[in-house]
Amino acid sequence: MRVAILLQERCKPNSNAFKYLEKYAGLCGGECIQVYEDQCKILESACPPCLIRAKLCPDGAVKIINLPEELDTDMIHQFSLNGFRLFRLPAPRKRQVVGILGPNGIGKSTAIKHLSGSLRPNLGDWKNPPPDWEDVITMFPRGELRDYLGLVSEGEVTISVKPQHIDKLPKVFDGVVRELLERVDDRNEIDTLSEQLGITHILERKLGVLSGGELQRVAICATLLKEADIYFFDEPSSYLDIYERMRMVLILQALAEKGKRVLVVEHDLAILDVLCDLVHIVYGEKGAYGIFTPSRSTRTAINAYLDGFLAEENVRIRDKPIKFLKHYERSNELGSTVLEWGDLEKKLGDFTLTTGKGSVHRSEVVGVVGPNATGKSTMIKILAGELDYDAGWVSDGAKISYKPQHVTADFDGSVQLWLDTEMGSKWRSGEFNVTVIRALGVDKLLPKRVKKLSGGERQAVAIAICLGRDADLYLFDEPSAHLDANARMVAAKAIRKTMETNDKSAFVIDHDVYFIDIVSDSLLVFEGEGAVQGSAKGPFRLREGMNRFLQSVNITFRRDHDSKRPRINKPASRKDREQRAIGDFYSFEH
Repeated sequence: MRVAILLQERCKPNSNAFKYLEKYAGLCGGECIQVYEDQCKILESACPPCLIRAKLCPDGAVKIINLPEELDTDMIHQFSLNGFRLFRLPAPRKRQVVGILGPNGIGKSTAIKHLSGSLRPNLGDWKNPPPDWEDVITMFPRGELRDYLGLVSEGEVTISVKPQHIDKLPKVFDGVVRELLERVDDRNEIDTLSEQLGITHILERKLGVLSGGELQRVAICATLLKEADIYFFDEPSSYLDIYERMRMVLILQALAEKGKRVLVVEHDLAILDVLCDLVHIVYGEKGAYGIFTPSRSTRTAINAYLDGFLAEENVRIRDKPIKFLKHYERSNELGSTVLEWGDLEKKLGDFTLTTGKGSVHRSEVVGVVGPNATGKSTMIKILAGELDYDAGWVSDGAKISYKPQHVTADFDGSVQLWLDTEMGSKWRSGEFNVTVIRALGVDKLLPKRVKKLSGGERQAVAIAICLGRDADLYLFDEPSAHLDANARMVAAKAIRKTMETNDKSAFVIDHDVYFIDIVSDSLLVFEGEGAVQGSAKGPFRLREGMNRFLQSVNITFRRDHDSKRPRINKPASRKDREQRAIGDFYSFEH
């Protein structure tokens, strides 16, 4: 089955792609390539020469893809002649948390719209109105999904959806948190859920002044307060620290135990692993097509995703597997000192940050972990020279490159021009082009305007720019935010390889334990009370730092036998009890 995809944002009038297709439109005497005043079309039945011409369209505006013929009967939705296609759907199950794992831009949100009933499948017929539900349901084999869609078609399912983009909430509602929650409270549990989610202290605040983590918890609370049969949570861990993520895990699992269906899109693999009973992998190509696989056990699904090969489908979804290193293989020899600090103090309003003495060395990556609002970003800004400190000292002489937590999109121009402005021609060739630009997918974004980038795309470009600057020390504040699971692992490896290859150093703040595991040699651990007092301890060697950090979180990690990835132990399980007994909260053993 041939699929022709035309990315409209790359093929606007006067663009290189539009002019190219205009040149070849009708050249064969037929209608294979069609160009109108402001739109292009490519027939999937086009003759071979025109297909080759279309495939060579500049800026990656056209994708010609061959898919297995049997998928034709599994098409759920097609948006236009050359638009995105979705194949198959995940199946929500009673009393279970079902996860969805896959890259951004390949149909996860579209699938949720179908399952929520807000978008009826057209089964690939984009020209006509979608068929009746009865005709849609008959295409599915008997089972959990067919029964569920039958309930949706009859209006017998009530649905509650937590959106992905929680930063838009203040634009939709301008009141205080309690007013928002009261509007959706079907269960009369505002006080109970607010306490469970740790948002009691912000109930009287306006949404517009809340942090990302606070907005996320408010959105989760609002979703839970609705009385529904099925609950959809799109990226519920974003902006949350690991304490808050584990709290969210317990709340969602308790919801499923009450007999509800819970469906979760999540990119933090450690959280997905401990949260879900089953996982659907979705693979495909961004903006082109997405294919949902049947559900697998959570462990099997995550390991297959990391390996990059789906054995049941006989499909490779990644060029090479993502591997977790045995940490004793990393050199314990530290290079020369790059930067030192001692007894720093900084007061910001009612909050106070203090540190001990510490240093970072060449080829060393320091992971920075701890609860939200305990001063991690404040300290990184001090090291970057963005903030003055009240007491203590920081050594001079290190050239610094800094990627802030919130990446603004105020550059007026294309990604290519942004890269040229920030780092000259360095990004265009050589090892940096391979290990950073191509690995992060930045090469596919070059013609796109910076202001039109998604959150994940903007993050990838910002990481590349930070790594591309000439510096001794690189500071990254939450580089995994907005990235999908695969992009997170790739970004971690890009940062680590750049430091090792160029004998440079880095600090990396992040809440994703997999990301920290891949990138770090040592850990700077923050402790204290959020928004009141924070204290930076370390840096410690990775094992010591992780044990200290996870003991405060009260969870233990083991290593997966096959993939070597860290996995959260179930509380009070045999492995959890064994590790606690010997003080090994972060096992390095396989």
